[in-house]
Amino acid sequence: MGELLYLYACVPSKEMNTLPDLTGFDGEGKLHTIQAGSITAVICALNAESYNEDVLKDKVENDMQWLQEKAFHHHETVLALSKLYTVIPLKFSTIYKSEDSLKQTLIENESKMNDIFDLLEGNEEWNLKIYCDDQTLKEQVSKSNPVIEEKRGEISQLSKGKQFFELKKLDKLVETELEEEKNRVSEQVHEALKKLVLKGNVKRTWSSEVTGADKKMTWNSVYLISKEDVERFLEEVQSYDQEMKEAGWQLEASGPWPAYHFSSFQT
Repeated sequence: MGELLYLYACVPSKEMNTLPDLTGFDGEGKLHTIQAGSITAVICALNAESYNEDVLKDKVENDMQWLQEKAFHHHETVLALSKLYTVIPLKFSTIYKSEDSLKQTLIENESKMNDIFDLLEGNEEWNLKIYCDDQTLKEQVSKSNPVIEEKRGEISQLSKGKQFFELKKLDKLVETELEEEKNRVSEQVHEALKKLVLKGNVKRTWSSEVTGADKKMTWNSVYLISKEDVERFLEEVQSYDQEMKEAGWQLEASGPWPAYHFSSFQT
């Protein structure tokens, strides 16, 4: 009965020492390594019959509990490795059919992966999510936005009958200006924080159903930060959070995370 190799991450061989005692994807085996030149792959062995492509596809599509458990296992394992080494994290369910095929991939991509290691070494990935209480901000926008104030002044000069329909239009204008204000403020914070980091990328926001938060997520971004600058970055985020709280804003920084967003390597 054959074996498959589940790949979690790649590490510079020069950093690899004793691998921590971590349980593999099947919940039974242990992690081990395979080296190809300057790159070391952190893997676990899987039973080829139990974890072949068809079985995994069926599990992913039809067993949500299994998927959640295994995705969490993958994330936690890569996170543990990232605290010990400079790692290129691989996406969930990256599997090789043989040691030879894995080594060949490492050798073919050695130069590219070493460039990524050079970028990541001494740096950390951090995430920033910005939330907003729409109702609180909407009230402020309605009172202070010059476009809305001008429109409100125009409406006040109209007859009562015309005012009714124009006020309906005004409500839509307030909603439009609200979204523009949310984007403007979030982008302003993002651009200011980018001055403190090596790289900063914008991601898609999550719905309230996903976050479970009362406030809506208006911004989601990731940053690659030198370890020596992390404290300053977090202080800046905290300063913005305190300054913007009364207006209905909330900033949440989290990390450090495995550098998924700054190690664009796919096997």
